[in-house]
Formats: sequence, C-alpha cells, structure tokens
Amino acid sequence: MSDPRPTPIPDVLELATVPAHIAVVMDGNGRWAQRQGLARTEGHGAGEEALVDVTYGALAIGVKALTVYAFSTENWRRPIDEVRYLMNFNQSLLERRQHELNDEGVRITFSGRRDWRVPRRVLKNMDEASELTKKNKRMTLNIAFNYGGRAEIVDAVQQLVRDGVAAKNIDEKAIRARLYHPELADPDLVIRTSGEFRISNFLLWEMAYSELVFTDVLWPDFRREALFDAVAEYQRRERRFGGLDA
Repeated sequence: MSDPRPTPIPDVLELATVPAHIAVVMDGNGRWAQRQGLARTEGHGAGEEALVDVTYGALAIGVKALTVYAFSTENWRRPIDEVRYLMNFNQSLLERRQHELNDEGVRITFSGRRDWRVPRRVLKNMDEASELTKKNKRMTLNIAFNYGGRAEIVDAVQQLVRDGVAAKNIDEKAIRARLYHPELADPDLVIRTSGEFRISNFLLWEMAYSELVFTDVLWPDFRREALFDAVAEYQRRERRFGGLDA
C-alpha cells in the first residue's frame, strides 16, 4: 500500500537540514477519547491513524529514523483492562501494518525490556516484524515498547558488568554501545503531544542534546502537517551542543 494521502511538502521546510532522527511521545489518547465521550481504549485505536500518517510524512521528507513511545515501563500501572487492550492492540497493529511498512522500505525495530510481563504472542509478532524488515534502509521505525529511559541505562550498566569491563574503561562510548539500539543516531528532535511539558522517562541518555518541541495537539489529531510544523520549528533553532557561536 502506497501513501494513502500524499501531501505537498511546505516550502518553509529545508529538506537538506531535516532532522535525521525524530522521536515522539504519543500522548493524549485517553483524553481525546474522554472528550469524545468514548472509553479510553478507543483513543489508542484512533492513534493508529496518526502513527501511520506521521510515518508517511517522515518518509516524504527524508527522515532516517522515527522512534515512537508506544508503551512505557510505567504503563503497567494502568487499569488491567487498558493494559490488556494495549497488548492486543499492539499485536494486531504489527500484524496489519508490517507488510505495508516493509513495502515502503521501513525497517521495524523495538527498544525496551523483553521480560515476563510481555505476552509471548506479542514478542513473537515483534520478532516477525523485525525479521521481515531487517534489510530495509529507507527509514527505521523504532517502537519503544515496555521501555523506560532509566531501565535502558540500568540494562546497559548490567551488560558492562557481564562483559567484565573494568571501571577505568567505562566511559560514554562503552555505555552507548550497550544501549538497546546503539546504531541509531541520537534524536535531533523530540516531539511531545497533548500539551504536557515532560519527557516521561523517554530516551534519557539519547536526548542529551535533542531539540524539544511541545504541542497542544492530542495524539489522535496529530498528522504529518503537525510533524512538518515541528520540523520547521527545529530548523529555526541553532544547535550549539554546549559550545558558543563562532
């Protein structure tokens, strides 16, 4: 399936300086549903259309990696019915979309813990999607699932111990090499929807110098036009990485 809704790229965007890696906290599904008089779970379903549209938008402007926060290590605290729905929803989402994304040259990867809480059927679908798309190079869609930024750093440090790395040899490079996906560049731009001004334990190591854009748009209403607006905001900024202007 090709892009269901081709959209002209705004003239304001400079394709030569589009962020290589964009990360998104997809927030506001529950509030969107409540405002519609629907169950919270209906908001998650509505968010699928936003995810698909934003993915196609990212492809259109040449983004190389898109990381989306699908389920956090803290989300297990939500009501059991909502957690169960999210497990089933994410499994069915992969089943419905993996071949479409494969046809578009998208590599699907996952960041997060593969622990006992994640149903085996969901892990199986994750593995199938990764295997199907592993040779694709147009863009990486990295799904943060059962993910926490602190958990990722803890897991990296534990791997250092298992690898027998001496304390004197532990540096940023050694830790980064043991993150979930060290081959992915740090995100240039991190977007959070729904008007919240938090990073919520997302990519704590990786976003050290990311540009942050917050929008009031609830995730189910977020589309590629909103993505383009965030990229335009990113391009208006000057990134110095702790240095000074020349």
